[in-house]
Amino acid sequence: MAQKPLEGTPLVLMTIALSLATFMQVLDSTIANVAIPTIAGNLGASNSQGTWVITSFGVANAISIPVTGWLAKRVGEVKLFLWATAAFAVASWLCGMSNSLGMLIFFRIIQGVVAGPLIPLSQSLLLSNYPPAKRSIALSLWAMTVIVAPICGPILGGWISDNYHWGWIFFINVPIGIAVVMLTLQTLRNRETATVIRPIDSVGLVLLIVGIGCLQMMLDRGKELDWFSSPEIVTLTIVAVVALAVLLVWELTDDHPIIDLSLFKSRNFTIGCLCISLAYMLYFGSIVLLPQLLQEVYGYTATWAGLASAPVGVLPVILSPIIGRFAHKLDMRKLVTFSFIMYAICFYWRAYTFEPGMDFGASAWPQFIQGFAVACFFMPLTTITLSGLPPERLAAASSLSNFTRTLAGSIGTSITTTMWTDREAMHHNQLTESVNAYNHNSQEMYGKLQQLGMSHDQASSWIAQQVTNQGLIISANEIFWASAGVFLFLLVLVWFARPPFSSGGGGGGAH
Repeated sequence: MAQKPLEGTPLVLMTIALSLATFMQVLDSTIANVAIPTIAGNLGASNSQGTWVITSFGVANAISIPVTGWLAKRVGEVKLFLWATAAFAVASWLCGMSNSLGMLIFFRIIQGVVAGPLIPLSQSLLLSNYPPAKRSIALSLWAMTVIVAPICGPILGGWISDNYHWGWIFFINVPIGIAVVMLTLQTLRNRETATVIRPIDSVGLVLLIVGIGCLQMMLDRGKELDWFSSPEIVTLTIVAVVALAVLLVWELTDDHPIIDLSLFKSRNFTIGCLCISLAYMLYFGSIVLLPQLLQEVYGYTATWAGLASAPVGVLPVILSPIIGRFAHKLDMRKLVTFSFIMYAICFYWRAYTFEPGMDFGASAWPQFIQGFAVACFFMPLTTITLSGLPPERLAAASSLSNFTRTLAGSIGTSITTTMWTDREAMHHNQLTESVNAYNHNSQEMYGKLQQLGMSHDQASSWIAQQVTNQGLIISANEIFWASAGVFLFLLVLVWFARPPFSSGGGGGGAH
């Protein structure tokens, strides 16, 4: 028997609890971005090793998403939500207490695994306990927290790592987690969903963990171990390829697959999934790269790097409710086309304006304008992805598209940081070749620096630093150029989706 919707104070308290849980999880996927140099320095690791703090969370999070549906049916949505929230708070506290990179990554993986159910469950509990007439308002309120969190993340992460121990980036989840558990117990304790015992695809789950885990480790460790000249990287690659190939065959033949690959028979699902995953891969790669570039090359503090990154969330907060209200009258492909054009423009803009001596505005303005792209990105692409599917397949489709998008974000981070360091090394060698006794410009520079009171060695180290900075800027600009090009390709791809685009599934994968 369906329960009556909540109303009055319990409805408000439940909305606050579910929105806070979502806020906490999305905040956690962006708050560490600006703090990577601080965390890496504090734990005696390189910046590229520091990015494992982000990728380990993302991969663990992606892998746990497909299991959420099975777990929710097995133990009940409310119980699973409470356990996941409590475990997330505990894992956050352990992350903050970590005193080595290995320890931090281990607890980040646990944090990522228990974070998987938070977003899908907060969404489904919200919809099932709201009066039907108010569900669209509920989704709008929920989506706002998803959009506001990425604004707060970089600023909060920067401010904490500049003024306190970086561990507080994770400790702040503890009081939020406690508040969410208390409010949920108060409002949803007697509103548990029906449970059924269904078999789980344990073979598929093991293959998924092994395949995706080895792939991510290969991408993360490749640049340190000189790629395929390392036996470890060769082994990881072979294991990843074999596990994922077997997974593909297994999932297509199993009666209860953990990932329903037959969804890819739907043209709109395939195109929507491909567009949202590739675009998110580039978008997330850039929001990890940007703070590191600003701190390493331009000498920004973590707080200022956060402030330069944050404007991306301003326009979506204003535009999302408006787009949500009029979306049913618009062709979703036009909204996505506008989004991808704005992404391409912002990436080209960065590629032209990022140069030595660049001011704060040159980094913040493209981020602000990119808000147009973000506002017209998640909701229309989610609608395209879920359109034309029967209601009983929406949960599996939403889970699979969230899985591919989250995984793409982690892979994008690894690829972006790898390309950045590799291309920098190449440009560094090319630029260094021209600093010699026969080059008039370089000798003139030495002369000027020595007139300023520098010794020959001091002048050499100053020039070496400038060469490194130039190499980092040029390689970042190449990544921006390439990203803009991919968005122009996606622009064409989205038009292969077929209308009508009924938003049957609501806002399945908002962030």
